[in-house]
Amino acid sequence: MGIRKKLTEKWQEALQAVLPIICIVLALCFSIAPISPSILLCFLIGAVLILAGMMFFTLGAEISMTPMGERVGSALTKSRNLVLIVVTAFLLGFIITISEPDLQVLAGQVPAVPGMILILSVAGGVGIFLVFALLRMLFAIPLPPLLVVFYAVVFILSAFIPRDFLSIAFDSGGVTTGPMTVPFIMALGVGVSTIRSDRHAADDSFGLVALCSIGPILAVMILGMIFHPQDDGFTEAVILEVDNSIQLWNLFSSGIPTYMKEIFLSLFPVFLFFMAFQLFALRLPAKKLRKILVGLAYTYVGLVLFLTGANVGFMPAGNYLGQILAGRNHPEILIPIAIVIGYFIVKAEPAVYVLNKQVEEITDGAISAKAMGTGLSVGVSLSLGLAMVRVLTGISILWFLVPGYGIALLISFFVPRIYTAIAFDSGGVASGPMTAAFLLPLAQGACASLGGNLITDAFGVVAMVAMTPLITIQVMGLASRLAKLRKGHSAEARTPALAFEMLDDDAIIEL
Repeated sequence: MGIRKKLTEKWQEALQAVLPIICIVLALCFSIAPISPSILLCFLIGAVLILAGMMFFTLGAEISMTPMGERVGSALTKSRNLVLIVVTAFLLGFIITISEPDLQVLAGQVPAVPGMILILSVAGGVGIFLVFALLRMLFAIPLPPLLVVFYAVVFILSAFIPRDFLSIAFDSGGVTTGPMTVPFIMALGVGVSTIRSDRHAADDSFGLVALCSIGPILAVMILGMIFHPQDDGFTEAVILEVDNSIQLWNLFSSGIPTYMKEIFLSLFPVFLFFMAFQLFALRLPAKKLRKILVGLAYTYVGLVLFLTGANVGFMPAGNYLGQILAGRNHPEILIPIAIVIGYFIVKAEPAVYVLNKQVEEITDGAISAKAMGTGLSVGVSLSLGLAMVRVLTGISILWFLVPGYGIALLISFFVPRIYTAIAFDSGGVASGPMTAAFLLPLAQGACASLGGNLITDAFGVVAMVAMTPLITIQVMGLASRLAKLRKGHSAEARTPALAFEMLDDDAIIEL
């Protein structure tokens, strides 16, 4: 397929993902939530940049980040050197997390903790848990018991950290699994699984993102025991107004160099890491290497355009919309509006495309990208509605997270292994730059208008978005298992052999 045809295909996919959000925001702006012309124009320009960015990013991830991760994972596993695998996994998790643009944004908003200390701590947490994730795959350890143990530790620790730090800690688990981390780490899992020959190898290729999301939460909680944030350490977002086209141009043109530098610093360590593997282990042919390098260039351009559009165009619009909607006579209208926005906005997350495509490929279409998209949309819409309930009432985030994760972990023991791994991966994937650049400002604007506590009430949106897909995707798995059982029982009287075939692998072993 020619490059022009591929770009056209990616543009159409991006348009389908982002157009509903543009329509929803425009409908609100011209009806119940009027905003200034300058903010509306910034939003529209940001939307165009996001569309172009998604087009280039998805193409770049497909031809560079995914093959890189798969080849590194295969090379590591083939080495059979446990020390090398552990050291390399830690370094890889550490380097990619420092490269994650969303983490830089979060670090700038956390009061009382120096940004670099937060970034290094979170990167260390991801590195350690990537080691756990790879060892789990190599030794075929089931995922649900590990998740129960680690989340039990998380919720026990939550009783010992300041209340102001809870939402930030859980948010950190979502922002660190963004557009840089997800394509590489998920492909790494596929690469490792190709070396295993057992029947659960494909199932275990998922779950790396799930475990890597826990490390940052624990790291930030430990920081919360050392540093004590104060409310006055938070700086509210500034909404910029522009008076003419020159100021509008300057607003975007000043942002682009910033993100060019940021994304270069993000991608360069990954590039060096891969080139070191190429030199000492992979030794790919020149043609394949050139293709990967071209893909990295597409990834770079895509991320620069996407983050510029999201942060310069979408962030002010989200904040201002939140203020206008919460300032109405009935601020409860925020809840249904957030539910509708949540349903569509997850489709615009760059890493969601990578996850859905990989799920469809690994399962040979048994779990389609469309079904994954629907499950994620339902989950995120519920989470946004609950997040706005928190903004309006000030209820502690633990009242939502403890029962939510409890239900998700309980279901994990009754669904096929692959659904659990995909579900917990999807939680980290769904909470990406669109959540940080539009939904979090929406909650912050609403919270500021209502006079709430920005740190305890507005933060936590990312954590809520990361939680609900764990339930919705596993419910899909539960429905799939029940359908198989019903089909097996209905055919049992006529063809016993068919009933036997409908049992999953674990049931066959027990039999």
